[in-house]
Amino acid sequence: MRSRERPNGPKLRLQDSNLVLTAPKAVVLPLHQGGTRRGGATPNYLPMPEDRPGSARDRHDGGVTVAGGAEDEVDRIVAAWQRERPDLDFAPLHVLSRVGRVARHLELARRSAFAAGDMESWEFDVLSALRRAGAPYELSPKALLQQTLVSSGTMTNRVDRLAGRGLVSRRTDPRDGRGIIVSLTDAGRRSIDAAIAGLVQAEAALLADLEPEARRTLADLLRSLSVSLGD
Repeated sequence: MRSRERPNGPKLRLQDSNLVLTAPKAVVLPLHQGGTRRGGATPNYLPMPEDRPGSARDRHDGGVTVAGGAEDEVDRIVAAWQRERPDLDFAPLHVLSRVGRVARHLELARRSAFAAGDMESWEFDVLSALRRAGAPYELSPKALLQQTLVSSGTMTNRVDRLAGRGLVSRRTDPRDGRGIIVSLTDAGRRSIDAAIAGLVQAEAALLADLEPEARRTLADLLRSLSVSLGD
């Protein structure tokens, strides 16, 4: 069994209950989303919607109208905060709290898709960068750094490990005898092609309940937000 890479620096840690690929019964929330401090009178979690009987209502205590009578945990969190702090505008939570919750579902879907192909997320990042480059599927370490946003030392370690698995190869850069070029091998191409196919299928399942027009609208809005943040 091959060793697992330990990323440098802090890593987002999903709660143990969320690592099971079934609906979790509870999620831990940061304070700004309705959680409480340790030692408080109530635990710092809120039940998931399926645990709450009669959760679908047209309006809730905060007076926020919910389209179609459907409401989620974010609606309840915002309503509670509006009741307690009517002096604040909690509109950003309606957007970004949902983005965070969807991101957790995406992380689980990605882990599942990559595990099916015996691949880790960092391996996918490197191999997909090479695959997207087009034939002959090769990049300099500097180009890989720019696309994967890791340190030079981390990238060297990752290329070494991928080369050890036969997924990439290295050769001297003919334009600079001191540099190298990292290339995708045939085995690496087969591996990344299978991984991206599994990922697309998993992500499509997450969006299955949205109509095509709704998906396009959502993509446009998220693109605008991403560009405004400098991506």
